[in-house]
Amino acid sequence: MKTITIKSIIDPSRTYKYIDDGSPKQGGVKDVYFAPNRKYVVAFFRNTLDFNQRDRIKRIVTLYLDNIKNGSAGDYFLQEIYRWPYDAVEQDGKTGVIVPIYDTKFFFAKGYGANSMIKGGEKVGKWFTAPSFRHQQYPLALDKSELGDWLSYFQIAINICRGVKKMHQMGLAHSDLSYNNVLIDPVSKSANIIDLDGLVVPGLYPPEVIGTADFIAPEVLKTKHLKLNDPDRVLPNQKTDLHALAVLIYMYLLRRHPLRGGKIWDLDAEKDELMAMGEKALFVEHPTDQMNAVKTDQLRKWESFWGNPNKLSYTKTGPYLADLFKRAFIDGLHNPMLRPIANEWETALLKTVDLIQPCNNPQCDEKWYVFDNSTKPICPFCGTAHKGSLPVIDLYFKFKDTVWKPEGHRLMVYHNQYLFKWHVSRKVIRNESLTAEDKKPVGYFTYYQNKWMLVNQNLQGMKDLTEQKDVPINSMVELTDGKKILLSNEECGRSLFITLTNQ
Repeated sequence: MKTITIKSIIDPSRTYKYIDDGSPKQGGVKDVYFAPNRKYVVAFFRNTLDFNQRDRIKRIVTLYLDNIKNGSAGDYFLQEIYRWPYDAVEQDGKTGVIVPIYDTKFFFAKGYGANSMIKGGEKVGKWFTAPSFRHQQYPLALDKSELGDWLSYFQIAINICRGVKKMHQMGLAHSDLSYNNVLIDPVSKSANIIDLDGLVVPGLYPPEVIGTADFIAPEVLKTKHLKLNDPDRVLPNQKTDLHALAVLIYMYLLRRHPLRGGKIWDLDAEKDELMAMGEKALFVEHPTDQMNAVKTDQLRKWESFWGNPNKLSYTKTGPYLADLFKRAFIDGLHNPMLRPIANEWETALLKTVDLIQPCNNPQCDEKWYVFDNSTKPICPFCGTAHKGSLPVIDLYFKFKDTVWKPEGHRLMVYHNQYLFKWHVSRKVIRNESLTAEDKKPVGYFTYYQNKWMLVNQNLQGMKDLTEQKDVPINSMVELTDGKKILLSNEECGRSLFITLTNQ
């Protein structure tokens, strides 16, 4: 075992150390060595890179890194969303990148309940997208303490969307977005996009790979047989990223693949795969074409719930996400221009989080579900019906002095649910650029003496419009059916309209 020192090829005054014990950690195309202080890794490409590949690496660790650092919410992206390479080195003709080490939360603390062979292993997303690993009778089930609940995966998906959105805004494409290149931690609701040294710059740096099975867009597989320079050949780009993103979100929330159904296209397994994911790709939940529907009698017992769309349809993710899944896997599956962009997914996920209800059953594994607009909501995971009255709030925004229009945005109420500035004003946008001040709640809902109340913590000008009474700070207003509450009378301010269901 020896410690080796190397110099940066960007700035030779910077040096890095790594430990060579003769058996580096091996990835797909790189050998990875750890720094003595475990703060970074040095990842060497096994094959010698050509001029273009070296130039791509140099740009990634300088120009694109600086773009993120100097842009909006740079720290958030570099600490929470990416493991972005920040320098390049060379040794014995091999090029390497310096990458910050993964946070400890992205390594399994326990791993399997019965078999802890992945203890200390990386939490790549695939452990959390297959139903078998969470079915406690499965021999290799993950420990429950590492699985999180359903709400965890909404925040994970939001983080991934923000990472993809940022890359696309910079003119880059990931080209190999998959559950292998995203680390997640359901407990802290975190996600980290990794392997960022192969980014595609359209017209400048072509993709190195076509992607990972399950996430390659149909048009890429369909034209895979053509020569690289054939004008009809489709290579990974931003639109193919959007297919992979939709698949990832579907798999995190529903724990099955949107295109792997019961249809066999060819007895040759390789040809069948190429057709099922490429030219003949068909959504397993297509409303009018059932050819690729899941054959439920072929599901193993640990797939019987998550693997069965009849038990858990994509529509259970709520109206905003259901619409995007339809656009991604029906309208846009073979028409890339129609695929939802990352920002649309982020907005839909955030609006859906406002529709989420806690399950009344303390034993429910998922603990949350999306309100389905019914008068008697039932948790789809454990079948527990909601107990007691349920306030549903529709947000209205101030269009003109006396004209209020519906926002198309709902907020479900539960005990100790918070109200935030982004609910109060259209000027405050809920994204990665929110300040610490903007993240503070301005009110909260509580079930008090058998009544639903909204407590005003910090809103000047809150008013009960139905009773024509002010609601001063540190006082509360009862939520009754048909009640209207003004949150802010400023331009872009909002008011609430209450509907009380399940009474």
